[in-house]
Amino acid sequence: MRKYFGTDGVRGRVNQPPMTAEFALALGRAAGYVLTSHLSHTPHVLIGKDTRLSGYMIESALCAGLTSQGMNVLLVGPIPTPAVAYLTRSLRADAGVMLSASHNPAGDNGIKFFSADGFKLPDEIEMEIERRLEDPPPLADPREIGRARRVEDARGRYIEFLKASLPRGVRFDGMKVVVDCANGAAYGVAPQLFSELGCKVTAIFDHPDGLNINAGCGSTAPEAMCEIVRETGSDIGFALDGDADRLIACDAHGNMIDGDRMIAILAEHALSEGKLQGGAVVATTMSNMGLERHLDRMGLALLRADVGDRYVLELMRQRGCNIGGEQSGHMILLDYNTTGDGLLTALQLMCAMRDRDKPLDRLAADMEVFPQRLWNLELDRRWDVLSDPDVRQAVKHAENSLKGNGRVNVRMSGTEPKLRIMVEAEDEALLQAVGEQLVGDLAAILQSKGDASGSRACCA
Repeated sequence: MRKYFGTDGVRGRVNQPPMTAEFALALGRAAGYVLTSHLSHTPHVLIGKDTRLSGYMIESALCAGLTSQGMNVLLVGPIPTPAVAYLTRSLRADAGVMLSASHNPAGDNGIKFFSADGFKLPDEIEMEIERRLEDPPPLADPREIGRARRVEDARGRYIEFLKASLPRGVRFDGMKVVVDCANGAAYGVAPQLFSELGCKVTAIFDHPDGLNINAGCGSTAPEAMCEIVRETGSDIGFALDGDADRLIACDAHGNMIDGDRMIAILAEHALSEGKLQGGAVVATTMSNMGLERHLDRMGLALLRADVGDRYVLELMRQRGCNIGGEQSGHMILLDYNTTGDGLLTALQLMCAMRDRDKPLDRLAADMEVFPQRLWNLELDRRWDVLSDPDVRQAVKHAENSLKGNGRVNVRMSGTEPKLRIMVEAEDEALLQAVGEQLVGDLAAILQSKGDASGSRACCA
């Protein structure tokens, strides 16, 4: 059983266990000991972070723990998560670490490890680190303590990597682009990237102060981006999240394009270029039925993984697929990078527009979207709700009510004590009726067991 590592590293509220300076120091010691034990040379680890105020504290403590075990540390400062994955490979580091809580508010932070190949650490290594957290390792000899140094050109290296993902000579001269940087890790990289490719860039939420990351902006609140696209007559808009591994786009009319539509566009473009691998794309149990039908018309399969980029990536590698992603905008394009990359996704969407000579709204219109709604039920604590027979019976009843014309997906949040309830149907009225009934039934069941606050919120 995992105690600290979740599906996306260690994450929590800052200055509350486990996200404290003391824990970061202990985690650095444990990780440093485990990682050095698997190598015959003095290892190097690269550390990046987003713009959260707590990044200074966590970075310093983690660096101290790693160097105390004899690891040399490369500090790259605020930079997107996919840049850490790329730079870990490019700089021949033995591991990489990203300090970020992604789309969460500034009061949260997280610690995510990458192996030398840019993929997340294998489960067995994470479990070994957890065991060493409970059994602190001996410290290195004073003469074997590691060094730390800054890498000054990390952003430039990442920008060049992104531009190299485009066909030789491709530029986007004159294209008007709005980019919402979420006051996060891409605040410097994103505007520079699009400018260097010839775009007329309107950058918004690109002045981080340590506390405003994801605050009413970014991929979880893209409305401002959509409005500015309309106001400025721009061709396209992009909203990143705090660590820039997610992307929500919008067309010239300000209509949002989510991850499902982006998968459809990128898969069709790759198929036309003879670059799609595996005869399928990977999405999650949350992805719209419209995507499944759209891919089927192209002769492609939709493979569904559990929610979480870790599970999407696992299934992609198992089935030999090179395109996968989540409805939330976390897209993995394995031809280019080993993790979700919002800016890479943006460039590939622009390539699809250019190569097919169509604006984004026409590319997105090819896929019909089924009505879908998501409800959240807040819990008092995390527990195995879905094993409860009353809960399972309520979900089964809802599925039967749809009579094969929709889907129900109920799961625990991977990071919060919340039950996420998704209902999808061809008919909006049926969807709403079944969804409201299911949410009410589940709220009553959980309240009867004393484990739910009873509060609920509905979002599109």
